[in-house]
Amino acid sequence: MGDLETTAKTRARMSKQRSRDTDIEIAVRRTLHAAGLRYRVHRRPLKGVRREADILFGPARVAVFVDGCFWHGCPEHATWPKNNAKFWREKIEKNRARDVDTDARLARAGWASVRVWEHEDADEASDRIAALVRSRRKA
Repeated sequence: MGDLETTAKTRARMSKQRSRDTDIEIAVRRTLHAAGLRYRVHRRPLKGVRREADILFGPARVAVFVDGCFWHGCPEHATWPKNNAKFWREKIEKNRARDVDTDARLARAGWASVRVWEHEDADEASDRIAALVRSRRKA
């Protein structure tokens, strides 16, 4: 098996990983909604840029991304697989670079990005998001 090939078992396991509507994402949305904030879900903040925010506050120009610890290389919880190590390291590093590029593109267009790790407390993350949204609405 070459460096970039995966086993059928690995492919099956990874294909079951949710990319949207994860537990933390739903918990954050629920808390934000209960706080009276309204938002869009899984929308592209910028036309022509194929990057989708998990939660989007259009008028306030705030884009929220809920990042998985494995997929985005969390400094606290990231694990580096031993099988196909080169492939996975490159994949995760590309994800990190894309996240930085996305935040920079949004900032240039006047948007604020919020990154929430999947291990974060949903209430704390929601408080941080709500404060930013409210501050940008007043401006």
